[in-house]
Amino acid sequence: MYKMHNVLCLFALICVTILGVWTSQASSRVLPDGPTTQTMEERHQEWISHHDKVYEDEVEKAKRFTIFKQNVEWIEAFNANGTEGFKLAINQFADLTKDEFRTLRLGYTRQQPNLSPNSKDHTPFKYANVSVIPPSIDWRTKGAVTPVKDQGQCGCCWAFSTVAALEGINQIKTKKLIPLSEQQLVDCDRAKNQGCNGGLMNFAFDYILKNKGLNSGANYPYTGVDGVCNLQKSGVAATKITGHQVVPVNNEKALLQAVANQPVSVAVDASNFQFYSTGVYSAPCGTKLDHAVTAVGYGVDPNGVKYWLLKNSWAATWGEKGYMRIKREVPAKEGHCGIAMEAYFPLMA
Repeated sequence: MYKMHNVLCLFALICVTILGVWTSQASSRVLPDGPTTQTMEERHQEWISHHDKVYEDEVEKAKRFTIFKQNVEWIEAFNANGTEGFKLAINQFADLTKDEFRTLRLGYTRQQPNLSPNSKDHTPFKYANVSVIPPSIDWRTKGAVTPVKDQGQCGCCWAFSTVAALEGINQIKTKKLIPLSEQQLVDCDRAKNQGCNGGLMNFAFDYILKNKGLNSGANYPYTGVDGVCNLQKSGVAATKITGHQVVPVNNEKALLQAVANQPVSVAVDASNFQFYSTGVYSAPCGTKLDHAVTAVGYGVDPNGVKYWLLKNSWAATWGEKGYMRIKREVPAKEGHCGIAMEAYFPLMA
């Protein structure tokens, strides 16, 4: 893993190739997790068909069946308990153990405990004096969020998080929602980031500022693999930024001030998100940041639980149609799953 003095290590590969491949949204839908008359073998076979899984041999298939069975039983027991306020689902990760999921999907280990510096750290926090904050906000309903995307087998969650935040502020400022290019960041932002092998959002914003903008996704489409930077396409800007800022570290109030005004790139410890399906995630989790998402809102559920609304990049078949709600205003200063530890937002005139 690439290392740099006095900065955070790069986010690890979130979507590496494993045992099977990511499939289309239609074929990667989750299986029913409630009572069924099917045998476990039949359920596994149906799951295999849905996800186009191909195992090396019968020995491997038997091993994966055992893991699948254990996961299904655990998911169904968890959901039947019904005390956590959120549900799990039998999704594309159902034949992986928890350790395999962490290793193969979330292998990043944070080596620096402190936030890395960036070009805007020493400027006053833009929203420090914001005192009027709405009780809830959903930037999707305001037209500032593009449809959920799928990073596939490329570990570039950092690029998707960066782009979603930029798409948001661009719409807020111009009233135009333009899907922007993650692939340009993967191919061209190579000074400090490493494409499908990981990166950081602040470095991506630095690139966009230096490059004088970012192209649209239509003009520089996503391929999901590391490519050679297309200098002609990267020289075309669908939008530009004037800089970026970091949200004050370990400060959910400051994060709330920022998200109330625009979508914000955040990092989280996603090692326990394997089977998340719906509800406000409140289960114990750590602060070893291993995944980047975008905070596109916040609110309070019918039970009075405060939450952050996160846009993920694992396709619309994961979670709540590609989104996740995670508990907000927890006792830990880092926020639940470390959400308040490392957050950035772009600036636009």
